[in-house]
Amino acid sequence: MTPPLRIGVLGAGHLGRIHMQQWQEVPGITFVGFHDPHPEKREAIQKEFGLTPFDDLEPLLDQVDAIDIVTPTLSHHRLAKAALEQGRHVFIEKPVTSTVAEAEDLLRIARAAGKVVQVGHVERFNPAFIAARPQLRNPMFIETHRLAQFNPRGTDVSVVLDLMIHDIDIVLSVVDSPVTTVSASGVAVVSDTPDIANARIAFANGCVANLTSSRISLKNMRKSRFFQRDAYIAVDMLTKETEVVRMRTVVGEPDPFAVTIDLGEGKGAREIAFEKPLIVKTNAIREELAAFTGSIAAGTPPVVTLEQATEALRVAHRVLDGMSLTNA
Repeated sequence: MTPPLRIGVLGAGHLGRIHMQQWQEVPGITFVGFHDPHPEKREAIQKEFGLTPFDDLEPLLDQVDAIDIVTPTLSHHRLAKAALEQGRHVFIEKPVTSTVAEAEDLLRIARAAGKVVQVGHVERFNPAFIAARPQLRNPMFIETHRLAQFNPRGTDVSVVLDLMIHDIDIVLSVVDSPVTTVSASGVAVVSDTPDIANARIAFANGCVANLTSSRISLKNMRKSRFFQRDAYIAVDMLTKETEVVRMRTVVGEPDPFAVTIDLGEGKGAREIAFEKPLIVKTNAIREELAAFTGSIAAGTPPVVTLEQATEALRVAHRVLDGMSLTNA
């Protein structure tokens, strides 16, 4: 019988706390404990959940098979490197690192270590996106809006690395073509880096993605729209809803109750069909953590690989590099 996978968490902030909650629901693991450099955070988590705190990183690494890094982005490279060099599997929150050079260094270390590294692009596990994914066939125009009310927790990085990178990863997972050009603009409103940004990403196959992200919105929104031949797919990542609007050629007499479009003389008519795929409600964070342990057990690549996360970071930095920044 295979012994349970021993798991530890680095980071006891808001997201780290959520991860520790969700690890309690993942089968086949033993939760060893957690480390955070702030004693007051360690004490709070220990009191709330009864989990074992570690004052230092090394004693925790000595007792686990895999580590979950849920710390500020600036520390990702250092912590993941330490874990990999000690032969541990690594789950690491997005963005994978602060710089592309750091991500590429982790790629080299991970390949040498031969360990599973999964990156927390959690929208891949969003049930609305999972329902939409089989419907997506060569989209040629994509539009995303990711708007959030202001929260000072995310201001250690720009809105591109904080929010837009979710949609960059989703778009790259759907479009099977290299990025050719990136243009962008952004506005710094309440912080020193862009708080609202728009990017236009063009691909070699002709697809164009228009991405908008804001962390100073009055309301939250996480919507993606995919346009492809004869279909439009709308995905609401926030409400967990997906709608497919499909155009079909009318054969014979059109249904009098259907919505149809007459294409003109000799071109026939199209029927518009509305479909709502079945959404299986799940907890996306729990699902991504379970997928990580599943990859370790099976020896298979994770759903979100280090290579994919590095490419998303590379495109995100192209957005930042191409951005004309305005201070409001």
